[in-house]
Amino acid sequence: MTVKFLICFLFCLIFASLIAPVVLWFCKKLKASQSILHYVDKHASKEGTPTMGGLIFLLTLIFSSCFMFEYSQFLAWFTLAVTFAYALLGFLDDFLKVHFHHNEGLKPYQKIIGQVGIALIVAVYVYFSGRTSLSFFAWEFDVGWGIIPLVVLVLVATANSVNLTDGLDGLAGGVSFVYVLVFGVILACVGRIEYQNLAMLCFGLCGGLAGFLMFNCFPAKIFMGDTGSLALGGFIGAVAALTGLDLLLPIMGIMFVLSAVSDIIQVLHFKRTRKRVFLMAPLHHHFEQKGVHENRIVIVYIVITAAVSISVLAGVLAVGI
Repeated sequence: MTVKFLICFLFCLIFASLIAPVVLWFCKKLKASQSILHYVDKHASKEGTPTMGGLIFLLTLIFSSCFMFEYSQFLAWFTLAVTFAYALLGFLDDFLKVHFHHNEGLKPYQKIIGQVGIALIVAVYVYFSGRTSLSFFAWEFDVGWGIIPLVVLVLVATANSVNLTDGLDGLAGGVSFVYVLVFGVILACVGRIEYQNLAMLCFGLCGGLAGFLMFNCFPAKIFMGDTGSLALGGFIGAVAALTGLDLLLPIMGIMFVLSAVSDIIQVLHFKRTRKRVFLMAPLHHHFEQKGVHENRIVIVYIVITAAVSISVLAGVLAVGI
């Protein structure tokens, strides 16, 4: 079984590496280029870089379904549906940005309505399927109907957190790669039999992300766009919610949390005092404004995610979930 996960990862990596140049060519052909906000002056040179590169790992995610086990496939297909629902929402946002040649796509309230609507479908399914318990290492908590608002919060928060983290070359992709890889290992090693296909999707997505990062690392030849970042957030949130491992998400995804929290603090503090806590939010932009090269920021984010995630994995293997 372990060998099949590895084969899935390797074949998906090869698949992503082959289709990435095609997606890049396609995005250039459509003139689907990124517009840079005027106040992000350090990124002015990135103006015109093709976007919607998330299609690379999304197509690879579909390809990974070829490696799924015959048993218990519903959760995996449901996760794929949720992921592509968020991807569609992100695609609409990217399309509007490209079509009107500015960095404002869907209105914030339109994004939230769409995200909450998708999340509600997941939450209602989780509740009526009887998956109302949350696992945290050896402890388990049954939250009853409270699982509905909790799942909605998890999916919406995760989608937006990953989206906010997508601000430097290779950042969101690199952090997501580490998170999804370790989460896949957790599901493969100690998860229930019905979670094995979810683990397979995790390994497949990692192969897709690895292929994407070859073209997204500094200097990026293509960006994932909201098509990719919202899809990643949707996938990460859905897998956590469907397996009852929601409480592991903010720990392993600590860098996603920091992106969201720093942005919230900045906005609330500025509205109250007209002063900024950070030079620029989210947090990675603050460090960039302090003169730290984006490659160093990306590496630190990935290393911290790896350290925390592996620590969680060690704890799970020691005490179980």
